[in-house]
Amino acid sequence: MSVILSRPRYSAPRRWLHWGMFALVLLAYVCINVFDLFPKGTAVRANILAAHFVAGIAVLLLVLPRLMLRVRHVAPPITPPLAQATALMSKLTHLALYLFLLLQPLLGVITLQVGGKAVTLFGVTLLPALFGPGNHALAHQLEDIHGTIGTVFYYVIGLHILAGLWHHFVRHDDTLQRMTGEAELAR
Repeated sequence: MSVILSRPRYSAPRRWLHWGMFALVLLAYVCINVFDLFPKGTAVRANILAAHFVAGIAVLLLVLPRLMLRVRHVAPPITPPLAQATALMSKLTHLALYLFLLLQPLLGVITLQVGGKAVTLFGVTLLPALFGPGNHALAHQLEDIHGTIGTVFYYVIGLHILAGLWHHFVRHDDTLQRMTGEAELAR
C-alpha cells in the first residue's frame, strides 16, 4: 500500500512566481536570440524586440513581490540538509539571480529611455519615451552592458538549472520537489 508523504514545499504563489518568471526570462532570451534572423525594418523584427521588452518589464514587475515573499517566508528545509559550503553556494547563486532579475530589466528600461525610445507592441505604446530624443551614444554603451550581463547570466542560470538536476538525480534530496510541489510515494 502506498502512502503519500507530505513534504515541506514552497507556497503556491512562490512556485507560480518562480516558474512564471522562468518562462518570461526564457521568452526574453529567445526573442533577443532570434531578433537578428529577421530583416531590419520589418514588423516581425520590431514585434520580437517588443516582446523582449515586455518580458523584461513583466520580470521587473514580478521580482518585487517575489522578493517580499522570500523575505517574509522561510524556505522549506532541504531533506537531507546541505553541507555548509553547498548551502553558501546556493545562497550566493540565488543572490546573483535576484540581482539579475532586478537590475537587468531596469538597465533595459533605462537604456530605452536614454535612447529616447518607447516600448511598443503591435503598434500600441506600452511605455512612452519620457526624456525626449535621447543620447544614442550612451544608449549604445548601456545596451552593450545589458548584452554582456545577459551573456554572463546564461552561465548563472545554467548553474542554477544544473544544481537543481544535481540535487534531484545525484544527491537525491527534495530540493526540486520543493519548487515543483511533487508528492513522494513511499512503500
